[in-house]
This record gives sequence, C-alpha cells and structure tokens, in this order.
Amino acid sequence: MVTDMKKKINRQLMFLSSLAIAITLMLMAAVFHRIFQAQVMDDLRIYAYALADGRPEAPGKGDYGYIDRYHHGNEKVRATVITPEGEVLYDSNADVGDMDNHAERPEVAAAIRYGEGSCIRQSATMGRNTYYFTVLLADGNILRAARESHSIWSILYRSLPAAAAAVCAVLVLCLILSRCLTASLVVPIGQITADIEHINGKDVYEELAPFAETIRMQHEAIVRNADMRQEFSANVSHELKTPLTAISGYSELIENGMAAGEDAVRFASKIRKSANRLLMLIDDTIRLSELDAQNRKIVFEKTDLYEAAKGSAGMLQFRADERAVELQIEGSSCIVQGDRQMIEEVVYNLCDNAISYNNPGGSVRVSVGYVDGKPTLKVKDTGIGIPHECQDRIFERFYRVDRSRSKSTGGTGLGLAIVKHIVSVHHADLSLVSEPGKGTEITVVFCKMPSLDQRIYCAGPDNK
Repeated sequence: MVTDMKKKINRQLMFLSSLAIAITLMLMAAVFHRIFQAQVMDDLRIYAYALADGRPEAPGKGDYGYIDRYHHGNEKVRATVITPEGEVLYDSNADVGDMDNHAERPEVAAAIRYGEGSCIRQSATMGRNTYYFTVLLADGNILRAARESHSIWSILYRSLPAAAAAVCAVLVLCLILSRCLTASLVVPIGQITADIEHINGKDVYEELAPFAETIRMQHEAIVRNADMRQEFSANVSHELKTPLTAISGYSELIENGMAAGEDAVRFASKIRKSANRLLMLIDDTIRLSELDAQNRKIVFEKTDLYEAAKGSAGMLQFRADERAVELQIEGSSCIVQGDRQMIEEVVYNLCDNAISYNNPGGSVRVSVGYVDGKPTLKVKDTGIGIPHECQDRIFERFYRVDRSRSKSTGGTGLGLAIVKHIVSVHHADLSLVSEPGKGTEITVVFCKMPSLDQRIYCAGPDNK
C-alpha cells in the first residue's frame, strides 16, 4: 500500500513540476518578448528623433542627404520620409518610384494625428516582425524609422535546444527531490502500518492523528473480534464434545449388550438428555450467529412488553413448577418500540436463568412498567446470587459462575449473552444487582416510546 502511495505521489509531483516548468517557460518567453519589443521600439524612437533633430532648418525639396550621412553604416534601420498624403519622398533601402501610397499605414496616420506613432507588423511566412516608429516633421512630412526582428516563435524555436536541455536538467532534479520528499512524507504512514498496535507512540502528522486513531481502534476491534471468535469456536467445540461423548459412551454400552433392563432405560434417558442439551447448544449457537450477522434486517414495531412477559412466563411455568419455584408476573401494559420476537426472547432467557439458578421454594418476580417515563423490565429471583468478581463477566458467552450447577440445570451458557446482544440492538440499558446467597435482579430500560406510527428498519449495511 505504501509503495503504491509513493508511486502515486511521485507521479503527481512530476506532473505538477512539468506543468509548472511549462507555464514558467511560456510566461518568461512572453515577458522577455514584451521587454524586447519595448527595447526595439525605444531604440527606433531615439533614432527617429535624432534624424528629425539633425534636419537642416531650410532643406530643399528632396534634399535628404543629411539622412544618408546620419544613416550611413546602419543597415539594420530603414529611414523613410512620407508626405501627409501618403507619397514616399525618400527611403534609405528602396526605390521610392516602386513604392505604393502609405496614407493608410497605421503608424503614418498616428503621426499625423498625434505627432508620433508606432506599429508592429508580423510576417507569418518569414517568421519575422517589422517595427515602425514615426514622427511628424516641422514641414508636415512624416519621418519613419523601421527595423526587422525575429518573432517570438522564431526566438523560441532558436532557443529550443538550450531550453530542452534546461528542462531535462530541471526535471531530473525534480524527480530526485520528489522521491526524497515522497519518502519523507510516507515515513509516518509506513511506521503506522508496520506497528499498528503501538500507533500512539509514533510521530504522525497532526492531520493524520484522527486517521491513525481510527485505524488503531479498528485494528483493536478486529483483533478483539478475532479473539472472541476463536474463543467462541473453542468453547463451542468443548461444549459440543461433552454431550457427544456421553451419547457415544452410553450408546456403545447398549450396543455391546452391557446394559439391559433398567440400565438400558437409564442409559437411554441419559442419551436423550445429552441429545437435548446438544440441540440447545446448537440452537443457541445458531441464534448468536444470526444476531452477529451484518446483513440482518430487524423490524422495530409497537410491542407490549407486559404481554411479551406473560407469554414467556407462561412457556416457563411448567419448568418453574418442576423446580418448585414460584413465577410471578406483575405490572401493566407497557409499549416499547422493538422486535417482538427478540423482546420475548429477552424475557424468556432472563426468567429461564432465574429459575435454573434458584433454590427450591424460591421465587422469580417479573415486573413491567414505566420508570421515569421509560419502559422497564425487571426480573428478580431469590437464587444463589452472583459473586461480585464475576458480575462483570456474567454476560460473556459460555461464562458460568458455577459450572457444576450449570450442567445439572442443562444450561448452555449462552442465554445471557443473547440477552446482552438483543438489548444492545435495541439501544436499551442493562444493569445487574446481585448478592451471593440472596438472589439477583436484572433490569432492562428501553428508550422512550417514539411516535406510535413509526417503524424502524436497522442492522447491517443494508439499512433502509
């Protein structure tokens, strides 16, 4: 990833460098050409006024020998004398008889009107420019000084080899500098990717600090989830192995004829219990996998928490009677916004756990109602309670306070983990109060009821 970033930054820097060099060359050429034009025109102006000042006070008609004397040896500048009507009276480089009328020339018209004028005419075929400067003489005629020079394109073409060499040298330098700059830019990023776990100790750019912190948190979450999945897989394998070993052992005894009569019935009963425990483990594991799925869709709708509690308690009444535990439901209708099946599952698992870890003759009281305007569910038992050092872990998967008691009651160790997951999905608050030997009270507080017509669809990347 860092290598690709280096290449991309290098390409962008070289592109910007090339663009900057090209723009700079064009701007410099334009500026230098304007300076050159101004210099040429200024030289012509000085030359023209010098000729005008050297004119005799009363020259004869056609007497322009003074121009020849002054102009002698300066073939680069061409001097011309033109009447206001455009007739050419004198030209230092051509026969005036072959020349056309100059009245329409811009520099001539400007001199007549303003006393002096200038003009630059370009030759597309010759690649040269002709510069003209005119001054109005005292006798009303116009003196024009002209000079040819290369056009900007001709200048650029002639300087192309030197410019190309300079550009290549600059590009090579830019390439070296861009590689050094890119390397220094990506050093903190390389350090981040090389040691994500200690990302806070790295020298990162201030702008990258939030990005680096996000990466660190995501990395920790990924590692944590990976550890949880690995631990979950190991726990599932261990939990499944116990009933499967029992089933295999008892069935082997029956198969080999080592159990008959009452022993066979007793072993068959143990096989059935192990098979039931195995089914419960599989069902709870599948349920947790469904809750963990990222693309699940959960429909939140109006649900009566009291009716859900009554239904779940009704399904557990036989189990409570079997264990001599009194199961009580109290409260009144209480509307929550949530998934009906999940809410019933929460009540069922909390009550089932309270019955399983209760004492004979004990009680489980389920209370439903509004507390501070919020729908609240409380499940309180008079069971064995939970030690203080175990209360922070009681909702972890497969965690059991008393493993021997869990196996005797047939628990899978996943019920409270499912409860915590469902409560989290519903954005509810879950709290626990317990004293060893006195019992446990678990409270679930749901959010205030929103609009009765509201429906919420959530969970996973396919949220609507």
